[in-house]
Amino acid sequence: MNKSIKKRKIRLTLRQKKAITGFMFILPWFTGFMVYYVRSLVLNIRFSLSKVEILQTGGYQATYTGLANYRFALLEHARFNQVLVDSLRDILIDIPFIIFFSLFMAILLNSRFKGRALVRVIFFLPILMGSGAVLRSLELATQNIIGGASAMIEELSTGTQINIGFFLDVMEELGLPTALVDYITGLVSRIFEIVRASSVQIIIFLAALQSIPNSLYECAKIEGATGYETFWKITFPMVSPLILTNVVYTIVDFFVNSEVVDLAYEVAFTNYNYGLSAAMSTISTAVICLILVIVSALITKRTFYYN
Repeated sequence: MNKSIKKRKIRLTLRQKKAITGFMFILPWFTGFMVYYVRSLVLNIRFSLSKVEILQTGGYQATYTGLANYRFALLEHARFNQVLVDSLRDILIDIPFIIFFSLFMAILLNSRFKGRALVRVIFFLPILMGSGAVLRSLELATQNIIGGASAMIEELSTGTQINIGFFLDVMEELGLPTALVDYITGLVSRIFEIVRASSVQIIIFLAALQSIPNSLYECAKIEGATGYETFWKITFPMVSPLILTNVVYTIVDFFVNSEVVDLAYEVAFTNYNYGLSAAMSTISTAVICLILVIVSALITKRTFYYN
């Protein structure tokens, strides 16, 4: 009798089993986060509240200064506020287009056509070749392409063939908001970075599309649903959980490669002001975390989870 009662207590529901599976999946990351990152985060906050000096005998000396580094970064530093605002603006501008472009390309790559494997390899090359000398070569090639494109646009805009300013004036005369025109021009100016930054998102969306049961599309086809209806009623809801994943990944990826990080690195290892650099890192990290919380809360309300 007692053994049967114990067996009943050990039984887990399907939700509990899924929760345990999810926890085991993130356990290696969680362990590394607690062992390494939390200690570094606490040390960074300590440095941001102190004046750090490197001793000639080795080690460092941290003298507590309170919020002096934060006040200097926000109120007195010549570049930090502008760099932070520009980085946040670029993130908010690029994210919608990156998500749209990634989903669009994933849908194309998931369809059946000749040479699909080769096209997939081309779009996945930025991941395979994104390190070391190859990455540096790609950056130099991108700069040369941008320089050539900019020179060509400038030549066309000043010549008699095409006037780029004319098209901008037409867009404004059509009643398009100035913010929308600025958004479009901002996307065009960073089109190479946006395409290169979409490779991981394309893979995630492609995996989500391949996990959608074919029976759903067969039922929709039998019911006479159009392609437009199939996308909004089946495809988009089924990939909506991965939209949140891609948005979070995109924000973090942009932040890691933003000018704020470069500025904090320059202040620490060029100017040797480690306390100010730690304060800049803490402020920018707090802002990014706030954006992640807001974006996650907004997207989660519209996310559909298929069981």
